Amino acid sequence: MMEKWYFMNSGKCRGSYNMAMDEALLTFHSEGQIPPVIRFYEWAEPTLSIGYFQTAARDINLEAVQAQGIDFVRRPTGGRAVLHEHELTYSVIVSEEHPDMPKNVTEAYRVISEGILSGFHELGMEAYFSVPESKEQLDDLKKPKSAVCFDAPSWYELVVEGKKVAGSAQTRQKGVILQHGAILLDVDIDKLLSVFKFESDEQKAIMRDKLVQKAVAINDLTDAHITAAQATEAFRRGFEQSLQIELVPYELTSEQLQIVEEIERTKYATDEWNFRR
Repeated sequence: MMEKWYFMNSGKCRGSYNMAMDEALLTFHSEGQIPPVIRFYEWAEPTLSIGYFQTAARDINLEAVQAQGIDFVRRPTGGRAVLHEHELTYSVIVSEEHPDMPKNVTEAYRVISEGILSGFHELGMEAYFSVPESKEQLDDLKKPKSAVCFDAPSWYELVVEGKKVAGSAQTRQKGVILQHGAILLDVDIDKLLSVFKFESDEQKAIMRDKLVQKAVAINDLTDAHITAAQATEAFRRGFEQSLQIELVPYELTSEQLQIVEEIERTKYATDEWNFRR
């Protein structure tokens, strides 16, 4: 008998609601209310999410964010800023003590990300993990990166034709792993660059060239137009295959939804949280 995990497809939600939902699921799992869960979701409007440790005023062109009507939220996870628009986002919530989860953070990241790898294979794409093969590559991974998530792959992030196609981040709280990440369906590089601060136009041009070389979206790699629904089904199958689990559809109870809304209202929808750095 395969282990049963919950499966949720939340569709398009506010950025603050998406982050509140991920945090609430982590808490519900830590309290034993639900088994491990995999959730897919989208964004009701273009949203810039920044990592927990990022400094908004230093890294982000907040005037450009506001002028373009882009939503803004700080994630509970680390990593760098992501402009969520034409993408599918996933989250995985599972106990640190789960027998299939390595104690090592990097290896647990790899195990979870195997589901994303399998999903790309389901879509007929030759994806693979970015793993340093030399001391120079290892040293490069240790160097400080820009504020932009997709300028270079990190350990065990997904690469197709040498370019990063998915970016993920992880946190561990209450004995539970939360890993979530963006799977690019399409990308508007100029819009992405517009929300970051650069010391000069030359630096911005250099980053644009770098992103063209280092990042790619699914629909840049195929003649078939892959929709969010098609991607969701492919990655759902990918997680079932890689983790050897059965995903059971689940909807939150009204009481659980009230908790999500309370977390959103008191945390992720507040300037105190979003601009704390």
